[in-house]
Amino acid sequence: MKIKQYDKVLLRDGRTAQIVEVFNVDGKIFFLGDIDIPLSDGSLEWETDDIPAEEIVKVIK
Repeated sequence: MKIKQYDKVLLRDGRTAQIVEVFNVDGKIFFLGDIDIPLSDGSLEWETDDIPAEEIVKVIK
C-alpha cells in the first residue's frame, strides 16, 4: 500500500488520521499524523503522533 503525505488513513483501532510527514529511518517506514479524536458531542479534536505503518489499515482519501 502506497501512503503519501496528506492522505487520510484508517487506523486499526477505527480512528482516522491525516498523514503529515513520511519518514524512512534505517529502512523502517513510519508516519507523523494528525489523529482524529471523536468527542461525545459529535465533534472532533486531533492529536499529532507517530503512526507505525503496521497500524494503518487503508487509505480512505
